[in-house]
Amino acid sequence: MSQAALINPSILTWSRERAGLTAEDVAKKMPTKPDRVLEWEAGESKPTFKQAQHWASIAHVPFGFLFLKEPPAESLPLPDLRTLGGIAPERPSLNLLDTVKDVLRKQDWYLEYLQDQGSEALQFVGRFTTQASVKEVVADIRQTLGVDPEASRLNYDAYLRTLIDAAEMVGILVMRSGIALGNTRRKLEVAEFRGFAISDRLAPVVFINSADADTARLFTLMHELAHIWIGSSGISDGGSPGGRREETFCNAVAGEFLAPEEHFRAAWTNGIDWHENLAPLAARFHVSTLVISRRARDLGYISSDQYGTYYRHILRAFQEKDGGGGDYYRTAKAKNSSRFSRAVIAETMSGRMLLRDAGRLLGVQPANLRIYADRLTE
Repeated sequence: MSQAALINPSILTWSRERAGLTAEDVAKKMPTKPDRVLEWEAGESKPTFKQAQHWASIAHVPFGFLFLKEPPAESLPLPDLRTLGGIAPERPSLNLLDTVKDVLRKQDWYLEYLQDQGSEALQFVGRFTTQASVKEVVADIRQTLGVDPEASRLNYDAYLRTLIDAAEMVGILVMRSGIALGNTRRKLEVAEFRGFAISDRLAPVVFINSADADTARLFTLMHELAHIWIGSSGISDGGSPGGRREETFCNAVAGEFLAPEEHFRAAWTNGIDWHENLAPLAARFHVSTLVISRRARDLGYISSDQYGTYYRHILRAFQEKDGGGGDYYRTAKAKNSSRFSRAVIAETMSGRMLLRDAGRLLGVQPANLRIYADRLTE
């Protein structure tokens, strides 16, 4: 008979609930009966070492955690700027926690890399405060990024890609993913967060939750970039027109950047169904109809309920699309940021970094790194 693992039963319950799993979920994955799972959690019996190791894998915790006397204290390593009815959420999900920690791990590596290279601080990071004029901040972002959708005749998708490329060109890592740690079973929830920013004078990072509707990500990008310009780090929901001052200010900057108020008001047609304004203004400002509806909400043309209904319709349609698995290398490039990936590949090709370590950092199999390096130029 296999030896029983002398784990702490209360840690089993904590780890299961932390991972958002029911006893039935764990039983199915083990596999065993739900009653057996409840017996373990009640301390009436003990799992074997092999079962305990499997439990740790299922619950995404280090095996050693199961032997602790009490659960470790956990909190988001970034300021939590999210609000729900004016109140910050009580506890972040495991997927959000692991995503933030993974991004911070990559930023730490990149920061050390830049320091070794003797890189200089980025002057635009923290150049303004929330006391600044929104239009002044927008003008500075425009000048720094140098993107003109009118001159380039950009459509929405091209505008988003061009802005991401421009942000990376000036030194900002832009990372995008809809799953935690590359695990397709660990989907990030849009209702929990839409993005976050990590402000740093050398290695600023913007993360976009790509589980959100594709047409919503442009606004999230600009919202998080605004955080960089005011030197503010934090997790954003980007949903409500209210919230904390930093969130309100960054929403205003994003809205003014994408659809300047003066031009928006001049282009909006009153006396017709508000939906009829969306497509013409989306074409006028090179953004999505969702961005236009949000701007209309913020400027008082439609109510929050009207915008919310429209957003949920767009999000549901996006989630119901059969997008398939996508391109492996394109997904890895978005998840890691092109700038970060090139730095890791450069260190690997120079022999200063092991293939194994590079693969672990990028979440790419070491055998695929050369192909990944070639695909970065696309």
